[in-house]
Amino acid sequence: MFKTLKMFFGFCSKEDRNKLYLAIVLGVVKAVFAALRITAIAVVVQGLIDGQMTMKHFWLSLAIMIVSVLGQFLINLKTTMLQCEAGYHSCAHKRIEIAEHLRYLPMGFFNRNSLGTITNVTTNTMESLADIATRIVMITTQGILTTLVITCFVYAFDWRIGLVLTAGVVLYIIFNAVMQQATRPAAPRKHRADEDLVSQVIEYVQGIAEVKNYSMTDDAAKKLDAAIIEKQGADTHLEYTVIPWVTLQNLATKMTGVVMCIMSLKFYFGGTMTLLYCIMMMAASFMIYDSLDSMSSFTALMRNINIAVTKTKEILDMPPMDIDGADVTPAKRDIELKNVDFSYDRRKIIDGVSLTIPEKTTSAFVGPSGGGKTTLCHLMARFWDVQGGQVLLGGRNVKDYSFDSLMKNFSFVFQNVYLFEDTIANNIRFGEPGASMDRVVEAAKKARCHDFIMALPDGYETVIGEGGASLSGGEKQRISIARAIMKDAPIIILDEATANVDPESETELTAAIEELTKEKTIIMIAHRLKTVRNADQIFVVDNGQIVQHGTHDELIRKKGIYKTFVEGRREAASWKIA
Repeated sequence: MFKTLKMFFGFCSKEDRNKLYLAIVLGVVKAVFAALRITAIAVVVQGLIDGQMTMKHFWLSLAIMIVSVLGQFLINLKTTMLQCEAGYHSCAHKRIEIAEHLRYLPMGFFNRNSLGTITNVTTNTMESLADIATRIVMITTQGILTTLVITCFVYAFDWRIGLVLTAGVVLYIIFNAVMQQATRPAAPRKHRADEDLVSQVIEYVQGIAEVKNYSMTDDAAKKLDAAIIEKQGADTHLEYTVIPWVTLQNLATKMTGVVMCIMSLKFYFGGTMTLLYCIMMMAASFMIYDSLDSMSSFTALMRNINIAVTKTKEILDMPPMDIDGADVTPAKRDIELKNVDFSYDRRKIIDGVSLTIPEKTTSAFVGPSGGGKTTLCHLMARFWDVQGGQVLLGGRNVKDYSFDSLMKNFSFVFQNVYLFEDTIANNIRFGEPGASMDRVVEAAKKARCHDFIMALPDGYETVIGEGGASLSGGEKQRISIARAIMKDAPIIILDEATANVDPESETELTAAIEELTKEKTIIMIAHRLKTVRNADQIFVVDNGQIVQHGTHDELIRKKGIYKTFVEGRREAASWKIA
């Protein structure tokens, strides 16, 4: 329990940790105010014992009780605010920290780790830590402090009852430690079930169109149902695991109070304890029961805090790429790969590739699917770090650049465009949030999307669905090109940018790409003949190697993959329905 508390405090930022520490200090004061109730009772009892009970005793007892209740109320209000601020602020900062950290992780991280895992950590886990965890931590620490204060109070009046109380607290701690050990295997299962459920929900929702298209609704729902049942089973198993130990904890606290009352009465009737002290010890027994009982229901969830913090730290501890290079603006932007090797999960993707792409030229990468075309382009922009060889931009290793200064040189237009659930204007100015509306419109006109934007209900202020679901493929592509035009990077990487658009949109899209690529270095991945035939150089990639290199006219005269590729496209283009 104490190890988990230490881990949680270490997880919080310094500012928020100080708030929690202040809340704990105030908790000690609150415990003292709570103990004043015993003093209030003692004033009345002393007056009754002496046979001199007067209104003075009544008003003094009432005043002490009012101070006790009011003090607890005000401190509880302040500690609750500190708890909420520390919890929500700390987790908000962690979400931002995770987002910043993810920016500099190699792309391979996202292949190895499911979207559900990352989503679960940044949503469910953070929400749990912000809300439930802080409450558990504060109630637990408050219970510990109240118990310590009352224990010291009891020892000050009668060491014998103090020993009884100490024995009960020790028994409670033993049961709690055994419960923490019992939940060790159950808590990870619950966390895995949470992750799997999030993953299955995302997969089901994102793939619902395909599922319905192939009438696989029942089959797809089975995986989701299985995840829901496993989540139910994991939660139930955890509850069944802790219930016996929570019961024993509660029994220990209740029996401690009972034994304190019995022993106090025994000592009183035995003549070794005054009636006043006997009544005070009995009142203290109920206060101890109350503080420990409030802890018992929450300490069972300590293991979940441990798992949540650990899972969050796993992401934050993932080593990022070395991004502490210099802010470099290269004089020239030639790209050169020297004997580059790259493997993913022990499978070699790029094998000893060397090539040069001069500034302001057009280079095309063609070849069979899975040959390594996209990976090569990603290595140029340092989405991954090479495991052998070098990637140079302007004669300098890309690792010498700070990540942000390197990214200023590249714009990307991918086959699958992602647009955010925001206005079209904000999607276009995504890379430059402060851009004026005039610049947004100018970029949209160059990208050939101004007309269809103006036809929308709210024009540029139209809010599009997540992922751009309310737009066609060609419209999304043109907005992504407008976004790239706004960035105005000197190197443009086109990854099958026209692959998924209809013929009507292709003309507009081609014009948009021409506008984007003026006076730029163009690197394109394409399967369409007319897209690549005018390139300054063509690289044919197969099995992670450059197997052919040259212009269209040079390659078409040689036997090999490119000639086969061209002939296949010509046959497909001449095919007609009889």
